Amino acid sequence: MNKSKRLIIENTFIKEAFKLGLSLDEFLLLTFFDNAFDLFFDVKTIEDVLQIPEENILAAYSSLLAKNIIKVEAIKNEAGRIGEKVSLEPFYQMVMVQEQKKALTNEKEDIFSAFEQEFGRTLSGTDYEIINAWIDKGFSEEIIKAALKEAVYNNAMSLRYIDKILYEWQKKGITKVEDIKKYWQDNDREIPNFETSVLNFEWFNESK
Repeated sequence: MNKSKRLIIENTFIKEAFKLGLSLDEFLLLTFFDNAFDLFFDVKTIEDVLQIPEENILAAYSSLLAKNIIKVEAIKNEAGRIGEKVSLEPFYQMVMVQEQKKALTNEKEDIFSAFEQEFGRTLSGTDYEIINAWIDKGFSEEIIKAALKEAVYNNAMSLRYIDKILYEWQKKGITKVEDIKKYWQDNDREIPNFETSVLNFEWFNESK
């Protein structure tokens, strides 16, 4: 075995690779390419490093291509010969999407915790539905949390009140915390007389 080649594997890489249900040979081949060795597909070099049979390498290579985990393009190498250069862009894209989903999940959990802490109770199913609806309508976590703080400041602890705050800010073009701070300063944090709300929600059925 070529001992000058050592495979370095990060935890995130391992988790995401195994989520794809890769075989051991597929995982090893993907790891080989991820270590930024010569990305021209050279069975002999791969065989020397991974110590797996050529037929296993070819099968794993074909499988990774079929699963759209890697892609290849034909270009000339340093010797002027046409070869297949491997790109892990599809795999990295999959990892990025998963990380974004994880971040969104963590963000939602964080915002739900903020409401429970301020309300002093566990959120109901309807509460989750309303908060998720705000998020789906494009309100950022920081804006929703600021509306929650405004409700706390005005001693009006209800999702209905927070919904009306979000509507008022949306109407005034307030989209970030800096806008809110200026709005507070200009209005001396007066309690506004809200006309309507963001959500088409039957607030008269709200029990809390």
